[in-house]
Amino acid sequence: MKGEAEMNQMTKPALNAAAGEIDPITLQVIRGSFETIAEEMGHVLYRMSFSSIIRESQDLGAGLFDTDFNTLCESESTPMHIGSIPGYLRGIAETLEDDEWYEGDVVVHNHPYFGSSHTPDLAIVVPVFYQGRLVGFAGNTAHHVDIGAATPGLIIDVPDVFAEGMLFAGTKLYRKGEPNNAIWNFIRRNSRAAQQLVSDIEAQVASARLGAKRFAELLEKFGEATVFAAANQLMDYAERMTRQKISEIPDGDYCAEGYLDDDGRNRDQRLKVKVTVKVRGDEVEVDLTGSADQTPTAYNVPFEGSTKVAAFAGFRKLLLDASTSEARVPSNEGSFRPIKVTAPLGSIFNPKAPASAEARFTQCNRMIDLIIRALAPVMPEQVIAGSSASISFAAYSGVRPSGDYWVFLEVNEGAYGGRPHSDGPDSIDNLMANTRNNPLEDLAMHIPMICDRYELRDDVPPGAGEFRGGIGVVKAQRVLTPAFITHESERHHEAPWGIFGGTEGAVGKCTITNPGRPGDEREMYSKFSGLAVEANDTMTYYSPNGGGYGDPLKRPPMKVLEDVLDGFYDAGHARAVYGVVVDAKAETVDIDATGRLRASMRGE
Repeated sequence: MKGEAEMNQMTKPALNAAAGEIDPITLQVIRGSFETIAEEMGHVLYRMSFSSIIRESQDLGAGLFDTDFNTLCESESTPMHIGSIPGYLRGIAETLEDDEWYEGDVVVHNHPYFGSSHTPDLAIVVPVFYQGRLVGFAGNTAHHVDIGAATPGLIIDVPDVFAEGMLFAGTKLYRKGEPNNAIWNFIRRNSRAAQQLVSDIEAQVASARLGAKRFAELLEKFGEATVFAAANQLMDYAERMTRQKISEIPDGDYCAEGYLDDDGRNRDQRLKVKVTVKVRGDEVEVDLTGSADQTPTAYNVPFEGSTKVAAFAGFRKLLLDASTSEARVPSNEGSFRPIKVTAPLGSIFNPKAPASAEARFTQCNRMIDLIIRALAPVMPEQVIAGSSASISFAAYSGVRPSGDYWVFLEVNEGAYGGRPHSDGPDSIDNLMANTRNNPLEDLAMHIPMICDRYELRDDVPPGAGEFRGGIGVVKAQRVLTPAFITHESERHHEAPWGIFGGTEGAVGKCTITNPGRPGDEREMYSKFSGLAVEANDTMTYYSPNGGGYGDPLKRPPMKVLEDVLDGFYDAGHARAVYGVVVDAKAETVDIDATGRLRASMRGE
């Protein structure tokens, strides 16, 4: 790495230019260029990839960064990657091979104790040189199908970080443009899905190189001073808008807590998540003190790459939502500056090395869910009721007759809670997740599995309210050969919460059945590792239903009728909870009887 004095000299033109204001038209043109570059990087990555988790689910992120590791722009991908790459860059700065960047270098990095989000999310970073000087970075992250961990695809019950698979820290895949063949061969020899892994990494390299090329073209077109002055101005704008939104929240400490099911091994131990949101003027701190101690399994959260990122994502949702904000705020480093995150070392949100920390999805989602719950009393028009906040992540795998592994990763949808002016969306990734589903045809074409059922959950109703909770998904996946399943999810014990008179939603569940053994249903824990299953064994996942928002007696009777006719709940539930008298056969509502019943229920 180049010395600090030399680095300061490199960025001096941008810093000097930042003292002046860029005219509004040029500023917007450069802003659009940044955003287009990030989106193009993301598109190239998922379109070139081979594994479905990247190609179809789009579990990735991409962007441009300056030499101080500030996010200048990032793709609109899954929020799990929002703001994560600066942590990778700081980790690379500590571990970089050769301790210096050269033109043509390509670095791979995934070490959770050096800034990464978790080990399967490999970052690929390319330096950006302009007129022979290092001026920034182009980078991306993507979740890979298998990096040689203790169990195929995903891991939960392992003793330490070394069981998570290949660990890369500042490792150069290319040095001065020449491939590091030893590393490439190492990767090929240590993954159950080597061809997919290598091809997906190559897609990441192409994406990052394109980003670096576009960044250099932008500098050439407008000049280094102008581009970085605009970048600094855009970051300052994002910071200013975020601070303005925070300042509208009354000062105070706002607390909420909940419990995770277990750590994947110790089934009788619930894990506390406590969130205290401390608002002071135009700054906010998310304090996780009081949350559970780190676990002996992989059910921990890397602090730099995931815990902090979850807080950033949570507040962007609350304060800067594109559909409710009067102005669209660029996604860059500025929006992160007013947010501080605290988690005691040795806790589930800030584990001590070498604790494993791969299974970090659901804890982050519950943290965001609790941030929303904590702020509900002072932000009633911005919050929603409890979402599923579970992120069901399943890994199916097996060995072909050739001896080669097949591995398939799948993210199952959940549901949002009811909202101030509308029902919670049904069967959709939520909060920190925004991955897409996998086409069932693609599944059957490539691996020995069949989806037997994929629809909205119909065994329990969603949370009731003036605006009902979203309805979760039911997905039944049947393996056609002996296989292994690892599954991580949550909320088998604690239902999504209702708010302002709304009722709670429904907990999730997971079962294993086999059509050849009618009546033999095995109910599973929310998370399990390396389960050996037989041909035609079927895992059926029921995601939690969201909580309701507002008094159910205020829900328009015709909406209740529509819910009954759609099969979301029956006429008995409509009468008992909503006070609506429905004739399902006639497809009508008795308005007079409904009025009398609701008046009686309000009196009670």
